[in-house]
Amino acid sequence: MNDNYTSRADKIMRRIEALAAISEDAQGVTRTFGTPAFLQGSALVKSWMDAAGLSTRLDSIGNVRGRLVSRAAGAKTFVIASHIDTVVNAGKYDGPLGVLMGLDLLEQLVQSPVELPFHVELIAFSDEEGVRYHTTYLGSKVVAGSFDFNLLTKPDAQGISLTQAIDTMGGNAQLLPADALAADQWLGYFETHIEQGPVLWERNIPVALVTAIAGQQRVELTWQGMAGHAGTVPMHMRQDALAGAAEFVLAAEQFGVANTQELVATVGKLDVRHAASNVIPGEVVCSLDLRSADAARLATAYDELHHHAQGIADRRNLKLHWNLIQYTAPVSCAPEMNTLLAQAITESGYAVVPLVSGAGHDAVPISAVSPATMLFIRCFKGISHNPLENVELADVAAAVQVAERFLQLLFSHYSSSSH
Repeated sequence: MNDNYTSRADKIMRRIEALAAISEDAQGVTRTFGTPAFLQGSALVKSWMDAAGLSTRLDSIGNVRGRLVSRAAGAKTFVIASHIDTVVNAGKYDGPLGVLMGLDLLEQLVQSPVELPFHVELIAFSDEEGVRYHTTYLGSKVVAGSFDFNLLTKPDAQGISLTQAIDTMGGNAQLLPADALAADQWLGYFETHIEQGPVLWERNIPVALVTAIAGQQRVELTWQGMAGHAGTVPMHMRQDALAGAAEFVLAAEQFGVANTQELVATVGKLDVRHAASNVIPGEVVCSLDLRSADAARLATAYDELHHHAQGIADRRNLKLHWNLIQYTAPVSCAPEMNTLLAQAITESGYAVVPLVSGAGHDAVPISAVSPATMLFIRCFKGISHNPLENVELADVAAAVQVAERFLQLLFSHYSSSSH
C-alpha cells in the first residue's frame, strides 16, 4: 500500500473522530436532522470544504455542498456524496466516511493540474436516516427534485413542523425547488459507504462493488382479539391477539429463512396494548420489514406474507388490519459506472466482490435522475447503527486508492468521449 494513501486515510479517520465528538448525548454519537449538534457538525464539515478551496454553501434543507467548477463548455455535474445525520446512539462511520472520503478526493483535485471535463460537487446530505420526521432521504430528495412538499407540515415528537425546523436552520422552505440539480445536469453519482454487513469482514477483502440496493416494504399489522381475564376464560374460547402476532413473528422468520437467497423478513416492533400479566391481550401492533433486490420477488413475498397473516387471524378468530407504511423499489447501479468502478478495483489490486445492499442509501432517490454507483468498505463484523461500528485504516486507504483510480478513469472516459 502506497504511504500516500495511508496518510490520506489517517487524515480522514482523524476528521471522523472530530465529527463524532459532536453529539446530542455524551455517550454515543447522535446527530439528528436540524438539532444544535447537527448544525455544529454541518458547520465543521463546511469549514473543511472552505479550507479545501471549494465553492461551498448550505442549501435550504441543510445539505452542505462544495463545488469544483469545470471550464468545459456544457459541462455536467458529477456528485460525490453521503450523509452526516445519524440514528440515535450511532456509530461514527455510517455516512460521514463517504463524505470525508469525498472531501479527500476533491482536495487532491484542487492541488492537481488536471482539467476537469465536468463539474464535481461534494454533498453532505442532511437527512438520510429519517429519525426526526420518519422520512428517509430528505436531503437527497431535494437535490434529486423529488421532495414531497406535503411533508413540510409534518410535526416531530415535540410538535415542531419540518418548515419550522428548516427556518431554525436558516433555510427557506419556499426555496427548496431551487436546490435541485436539474435532471439534464447530472453526469453521475458516486457514494462510498461501510458495508453494514459481514461479507467483506468474513472474506477479509477491503472493498466491494455494489450492484443493486434492495427494495423495501414496511407494514404495520394490528391484531385485534378480545381482552379477557387470564383466570376465567377457557383456553379454547380465547381470542388472544398476542398469540396470533407471535405466530406471525415466527412465520415471517421461517419465510425469510426458506427464501434466504432472495430476501430478508424482519419483525422489529411488538406493542401489546394495555398489557398486564393477568389479562389476555386484546390488541397487538407489530411491524414487518421485507427487503429484496428483485422487485417481482418482493411483490410476491409481500402478498404471500399478507395471505399467511390473514390465515393466522382467521384461524384464531382475530381481526387483522394490514397497513403498508412504506414502499421503496429496488435500485440497480448503473452498468457503465460499475464497469469503470470494477476496473478501478482490479487495477488497485483487489478482487471484485459484487454485493447487493440490503440497507437503503441516498443513491436510491438519486438513481431516478442520474447513473449511480457505490463502493462498500469492510467494517468490523458487519456491525452498524451501533457504537461498536468500526473500520480499519488499511481498508480506508484501499478505498481511497480505488476511488481515486475510479475518478481518473471517469475523467479519461469523458475527456475522450467529448472530443
